[in-house]
Amino acid sequence: MVKCRRIFKIYYMTLELSLENQQLIALPGNIRKETDLQWLSLYKNQLSELPGWIGELKQLGFLNLGYNRISQLPDSLGLLQKLHTLDIGHNALTSLPYSIGDLVNLNLFIYASNNELISLPASITKLGKLKYLNVAGNLLSNLPVEIGKMKSLRELRLYDNQLTSLPSSIGDLQQLKELHAMNNQLISLPFTIGNMHSLREIRLSNNQIVSLPESITKLEGLHYLDMRNNRLNSLPDNIGDIKQLRLLDLRANELIRLPDSIASLTCLEKLDLRWNGFHSLPSWSKELEKNGCTVYY
Repeated sequence: MVKCRRIFKIYYMTLELSLENQQLIALPGNIRKETDLQWLSLYKNQLSELPGWIGELKQLGFLNLGYNRISQLPDSLGLLQKLHTLDIGHNALTSLPYSIGDLVNLNLFIYASNNELISLPASITKLGKLKYLNVAGNLLSNLPVEIGKMKSLRELRLYDNQLTSLPSSIGDLQQLKELHAMNNQLISLPFTIGNMHSLREIRLSNNQIVSLPESITKLEGLHYLDMRNNRLNSLPDNIGDIKQLRLLDLRANELIRLPDSIASLTCLEKLDLRWNGFHSLPSWSKELEKNGCTVYY
């Protein structure tokens, strides 16, 4: 018999159930009776499926299914209207149910990393309150074209997939602070990236990007730009307009010259130029070093 533990807090009561690392192969049926359950963790078991009655636990706000063997989620998942956090990472999922778009109050996290997802349902873009989406370590070759509707996103983790492009609507993610898309097959970035004025970090190492759109120079608040191991042969002439840039990693590209505007990046702390085609560094690199920037060449 599975027992739930009630935890009393100052202003409210929550009912929580943790069954982590119990080698469960099926969800105990008596949990179905706990219709006021608000927090459920089944982390690190051997579950291969989730029963359809999970949708009857309508008070659930937190659901952790990470590190199991689940290959499919039931449509009834969309009935969990109070869910704010969903962890389905490190399973065997090849798809997500269309009903995931019904979780309109899911406003904190979706961890769906390290599965076998080949696509995301278009309905996921209905989650306009979601702040953090992690779909890293899957088999994604594209993203929903309307991903820009997820306007509350602060962090988007897409690394270790097979993406060849990003939708132009990504520029509508006005609240996004971090974009992690390393280890993909991107050959370019949409011009609309210049509209993402909240961006502080862009991590794009290990792609096949040849050039950056001129619009990226509009990201005046950008602190971190990692472009190592791409195919860059040029940079925007006015890249110096990214006034808050602190780290610019250009290792292992095909650059043979740098724009003089880099000299105006007075906040720059690290400029990494190794493994490019430079014969020598511009004279202004000495000025950067005098201002406290470490230049690797």
